[in-house]
Amino acid sequence: MNQASAVVFVRAEGVLIARGAVSAATYFAANAAGFKERAFRLGQLALTAPVYSVLGQSDRVLANRLAYMALRNMSEDRLAELADEYFANVLKERVLEAGVELLRRARREGKRVVVIADSLALVIEPLCAHLRCVDDYVCNRLEMRDGLATGRLIEPVIGGHDTGRWASDYAAEHALDLAGSVAYASHGPDLLLLAAVGSPCAVNPDYTLRRAARDARWPIVDYHV
Repeated sequence: MNQASAVVFVRAEGVLIARGAVSAATYFAANAAGFKERAFRLGQLALTAPVYSVLGQSDRVLANRLAYMALRNMSEDRLAELADEYFANVLKERVLEAGVELLRRARREGKRVVVIADSLALVIEPLCAHLRCVDDYVCNRLEMRDGLATGRLIEPVIGGHDTGRWASDYAAEHALDLAGSVAYASHGPDLLLLAAVGSPCAVNPDYTLRRAARDARWPIVDYHV
């Protein structure tokens, strides 16, 4: 574990990876056991995707809950297998190198690197292992019952406006200096996360965050996603 007095919080979606909850859920649903099951799960996601797009800038907690409902009753073993495939076949080649360089620079500066993600632990764990410059991460986890996904996320659900409070609690727990810390984020609900640190930066921001960052005179970084 990197010992540091300051931390860099990095939102995975938009900063490190262009794909998020819906992309992974769609991959899992498309590779379900049989044709009827695949069609049913993909149908659920087709109904959810437009709502997720609308909620993405305001209520990402509800958006994330909706995205993963399509995985209800999939087995834990099958989801783990599909997550490995998804990372190897889809996500690994779509990691944003400019975002990874932000992490590497933070490590060179002696800061602790913490990734925050809407995505499931099944997806984020191999990503962080692949990057080899992440000290800690927080992400969403599916509730399991008798080896099957319930379609619900374990509390607390990551992605909402309370991320700023979580960051403050994390810094206090690990004796980290928020005033000397950095945050990179891309979505409107990350406003309080950015406001919690001394050096906020909006990266590939959505409309809501871009407008707020301009008003707050925070740095804005855009790169190819």
